[in-house]
Amino acid sequence: MNGKYKMIILYWLAQHKEVIRFNELQRCIGTITYKTLSSTLKELEKDGLVFREEYPQIPPKVEYSLTPRGKTLIPVLNMMCEWGEQIRDEIAN
Repeated sequence: MNGKYKMIILYWLAQHKEVIRFNELQRCIGTITYKTLSSTLKELEKDGLVFREEYPQIPPKVEYSLTPRGKTLIPVLNMMCEWGEQIRDEIAN
């Protein structure tokens, strides 16, 4: 699977500081399908970047958050965004 949405998902998880539920995360991203979000979250969980907590209730309640390892990636993503902005400005001039 490609990682088109991985950085976007990590961004939104970082923005919510604590936890975010699946449907809320899907609304934040907007352009992602249920299947893609689900499989990408599973990959990020397998990589140790995302923590998934499922509550045994009906309807099911699942919350996602960044793991300590995932949180260490956020400064790197921020630097990549800053770099992208610099390059965009250089290209525009």
